[in-house]
Amino acid sequence: MSRLGKLAIKIPAGTDVSVVSHEIIVKGKGGTLKRMLHPAVSVAIENGEASVTPKEMSRLGRALWGTYAAHVRNMISGVNTPFVKKLQVEGIGYKAELSGKSLKLAVGFSHPVVLSIPEGITAVVEKNIITVSGADKEQIGEFAASIRATRKPEPYKGKGIRYEGEVVRQKQGKKAATAAAA
Repeated sequence: MSRLGKLAIKIPAGTDVSVVSHEIIVKGKGGTLKRMLHPAVSVAIENGEASVTPKEMSRLGRALWGTYAAHVRNMISGVNTPFVKKLQVEGIGYKAELSGKSLKLAVGFSHPVVLSIPEGITAVVEKNIITVSGADKEQIGEFAASIRATRKPEPYKGKGIRYEGEVVRQKQGKKAATAAAA
């Protein structure tokens, strides 16, 4: 039994949730999100609450019960308040700049890395911090991960792109051979 799936999902005022032919549609001030429903689960909307239930108590139905409840919760909260991920560019000569619908990263390669910003996502660059925001939690996380993957923080000096607040464990590196010289 899914503990998260059992809980009713409250729909705030100004948000419209509907299920049309195996697709859940959530509309709010932040936009519209759609997701196909798996045949093993169903979503019911009544009295300002959405509830997710498995159609049959099979292993797959029980596994997807909590998953789809979390998806619906994320969709409802995303159209009301956008999800935000912040990335920090760290290193000498490393910089990020926004040009139209693309993000240009200079992170130690012989060429700048250009990433196109997907539809429904807004990116802002201030000094060395990239802020990615939007209504779809999965899309935000995936785009932020692709930015970080261009130059992961390295363990010796910590240069690279990291999430804000992420701690990179530093390695010691080579030691000077003082005993051998004496």
